[in-house]
Amino acid sequence: MAEVIQETHQEFWRPPSPQVSSEVLVRNASPSMAEACPRCGTEFLLGSRFCHTCGSKRPEALGSTAQADAAAIARVWVESIQWTKAGVNRVRVAVTGFSWSKVKLPSWAHYLHFHEIKSWTGLSTASLIAFVVGLACVAGALSVGLLTAKTFVDWQAIQLYRVEWLLAATTAFVAGILLKKPSKDDRD
Repeated sequence: MAEVIQETHQEFWRPPSPQVSSEVLVRNASPSMAEACPRCGTEFLLGSRFCHTCGSKRPEALGSTAQADAAAIARVWVESIQWTKAGVNRVRVAVTGFSWSKVKLPSWAHYLHFHEIKSWTGLSTASLIAFVVGLACVAGALSVGLLTAKTFVDWQAIQLYRVEWLLAATTAFVAGILLKKPSKDDRD
């Protein structure tokens, strides 16, 4: 290959003209190799055997039967999407006559309204939202405890997750305290 480069006088950005001699063989890009990585979708570099982005091995290109199978799968995919869109449209048409005023809620459900909880606790909107986020983080810390650990490293990871959830809960509760508007009794 060095002989080819020395004999041709090309500009540096143009490839040298291929000359076939007994010593130098010009290899064309193999059309039997895939052009794009199936894992990440990046186009392979010329002559590479691995993806430069994700490192996966370059697979062989699809044969004619595999291409026919891929086309059949694509056709089924398009048909299933059209079927799903038609189903969603049918549901949308059926729901347009639906009204929430017709739904009967239990008598105690009015206690769960945001404004009812806000007036009951005496918190501002921002502080009540921070309080609810803190409760959700505590629930997350408790739910992490339901994970089972098979090794000591797994147990340590679970404890780290629990610490992170509790740290988030503490942050939310402190934010709720800082966002709370002072009441009339606190001002006196």
